[in-house]
Amino acid sequence: MKAIVIPKHGGPEVLQFAEIAEPKPGPNEVVVRVRACALNHLDLWVRQGLHGVTFSLPLVPGSDIAGEVAAVGALAQRVHIGDKVVLAPGVSCGQCAACAAGRDNECRKYTLFGYGRNGGCAEYVLAPEVNVLPMPPGLSFEEAAAVPLVFLTAWHMLVARARLQPGEEVLILGAGSGVGSAAIQVAKLIGARILATAGSRAKLDKARELGADEVIDHAQQKISEEVRRLTNKRGVDVVFEHVGIATWEQSILSLATGGRLVTCGATTGAAAQLDLRYLFVRQLSLLGSYMGSRAELYTVLKLVGEKKLRPVIDRVFPLAEAVQAHRRLEQREQFGKVVLTVP
Repeated sequence: MKAIVIPKHGGPEVLQFAEIAEPKPGPNEVVVRVRACALNHLDLWVRQGLHGVTFSLPLVPGSDIAGEVAAVGALAQRVHIGDKVVLAPGVSCGQCAACAAGRDNECRKYTLFGYGRNGGCAEYVLAPEVNVLPMPPGLSFEEAAAVPLVFLTAWHMLVARARLQPGEEVLILGAGSGVGSAAIQVAKLIGARILATAGSRAKLDKARELGADEVIDHAQQKISEEVRRLTNKRGVDVVFEHVGIATWEQSILSLATGGRLVTCGATTGAAAQLDLRYLFVRQLSLLGSYMGSRAELYTVLKLVGEKKLRPVIDRVFPLAEAVQAHRRLEQREQFGKVVLTVP
């Protein structure tokens, strides 16, 4: 089968469009004919290499996968050949206490397609049956692939971790990113007042279209000063942080007394600093968040099927043009998701 392969770490040019062996399902596994695979910053980090993380190369990237069931293992009972499906991006052991409690994203063996195992930038992908979920009706494969990782992450951050409430104020950084555009919609569904940041007028306008009540140009304005102005000097109840050191200080300073900062990433670097006196005097809460449970993904897919949440697609590239797709994401030109289609 045709696949995008990372043979070694480096820039987009290391990606190879190659022929590799087609997977065969084990007893509780399913082979999915991939129709679309959306990119995430995770794909860039895996390709570049992460300090302290060892990858088994060559590796097929791609965590956000939509397609059709092509083959099922002998013990698979829930899915059938021809079903249109999306894959839950996280793979866990299914046997530990966290998995048994429905907190599979806390499993010590938790990994992702395109990270700890081959992903969806290929004609076929092998998945545990438990990861194969029905595709919401009325979506194209491209739209379906743009849902799982970013909406699951945004939902877990805002609902499970930060416990955002109707009427609260939330600052969402990086509205043009996949997770930022998803977070705006989740916060709007909850009934919060949304302040969103982006680095261009075009992206700010799109953030308003998605539901942002106020927008901040982080290329031209100081985020914390604008937040104070827009909240009558109070600050926001929740900061949705995923950028890292480039925005960390401004995120902390944007919080109201008793506010919560929830973070899922460090795109611009992880070595953030914090004045502990500011943390305890203002009684702030710092919350880490990593992916979300499969149960939460079922909720997200239901809301997408009901048109209460909608995937945002920036550009669609054929699988063979993965290098160009990576470059677009790396240069932060996109608003929403960059998607690869598999003919």
